[in-house]
Amino acid sequence: MPAKQERRLRIGVLGAGQIAQAAHFESCTKAANADLYAICDVAEDLRERMAITHGAEKTYGDYDQMLADPDLDAVVIATADAFHVPASLRALQAGKHVLCEKPVGVTIEECLELKAAVDKSGKVFQVGHMKRFDAGLQAAKSFIRDEMGEMVALKAWYCDSTHRYPMTDAVQPLIVTSANAKKPSTNPKADLRRYYMLAHGCHLIDTARYFAGDIVSVNARLSERAGIWCWFVDVEFASGTLGHLDLTVQVRMDWHEGFQIYGKNGSILGKTYNPWYYKTSEVDIFREVDGATHRVLGADGHFYRRQVEGFARTILDGAVMEGADIDDGLASVRAMVAVARSVENGKTVALADVTGGV
Repeated sequence: MPAKQERRLRIGVLGAGQIAQAAHFESCTKAANADLYAICDVAEDLRERMAITHGAEKTYGDYDQMLADPDLDAVVIATADAFHVPASLRALQAGKHVLCEKPVGVTIEECLELKAAVDKSGKVFQVGHMKRFDAGLQAAKSFIRDEMGEMVALKAWYCDSTHRYPMTDAVQPLIVTSANAKKPSTNPKADLRRYYMLAHGCHLIDTARYFAGDIVSVNARLSERAGIWCWFVDVEFASGTLGHLDLTVQVRMDWHEGFQIYGKNGSILGKTYNPWYYKTSEVDIFREVDGATHRVLGADGHFYRRQVEGFARTILDGAVMEGADIDDGLASVRAMVAVARSVENGKTVALADVTGGV
């Protein structure tokens, strides 16, 4: 890992559960321009064990006490989805910068409330769509911006696998749990249609928007057969690009994620790996001008750490935000709600017309 810089962002992580243990604690400790300053969780046993394991300077059982710490610069919100907006609002009110896990919220209305608070606060707010820090996707984005010319069509797919956990359990740390952990009032996995869209669909939608821009409307079909949830979504982009998205959980094969883009001056074909392998996407960029294909190695595939470093650069150095902002997070939630409404009514649904949640 690169040496720590002299000036670093002091981050407090809210929530010591799975995503914090698998990604955020390590990212803060390894980041060149950030430190894991504090951990906050109501479960004392879990909180103290994580602090010892990861070397946090302080621990808190009360979120407001952590937010009142004058030495704390920013928070990473690593809680269940239902707590994202309330926790973000409290952090902004306390004058802290926020990196919030995806999805940013579960309803359009609460996301709009959060957007108003972000705009008023003047603080940096970033959504944890970490795939924007995948060097392969960044190479594709640069080609689209600088060389490809008009984009004609985009296809993207995100297919979770029945073999996911046997494969990832071998490379992830052992996740520690606590009976004292705070949980949402209802089980998020009680409605798998909703859970899979929020957990996985937001990644697929953000990747599509990262490349092709704003989504205007969607026409979605859903098949729930043989223990497989399969959404096929035809997408209308504001740019006129044709779009098709495939979200399938769980395929009977290896993890299957990627994208294909056709443009005026070239094409792109990408293969993305299960995120816990920390392996940069294999992205082949074909340039019509020389008839050759180029692929970035992306030796540094720790996009969770790269995400924290990008967040810190925006705050410490005034750098342009590379990650997803509140508008991106809101647009992702709007698109997921529109997909849900389209499945329900069998019609094309405009994102501007939807309300409520998935």
